[in-house]
Amino acid sequence: MFAVVATGGKQYKVKPGQLLKVESLDGEVGSSVDFTNVLLVGADDGTVKTGHPYLVGSRVCGTIRAQGHAPKVVTVKLRRRKNSRRKAGHRQPFSEVEISSIEIP
Repeated sequence: MFAVVATGGKQYKVKPGQLLKVESLDGEVGSSVDFTNVLLVGADDGTVKTGHPYLVGSRVCGTIRAQGHAPKVVTVKLRRRKNSRRKAGHRQPFSEVEISSIEIP
């Protein structure tokens, strides 16, 4: 069984037992999280249920395993012959979620 969920402005295909890195979620490590924006659910026998846009009553349950930051991305802006430089770094926060179950009505 698999599902497609929307969170953080992105869509993810998930299966039970899978570890998933998503945009940062509120919550402590070890707390449970429910994704209610389920777009599609596929069963092992090949049947697929789609929502319009979401499946009403469906949810994907998971547990937050880690909170962290991605590697640093450094951006440099240089204007030649103007003695103008700008350097900035950014580390995107993320949450690592372990998917425990997919529930459909």
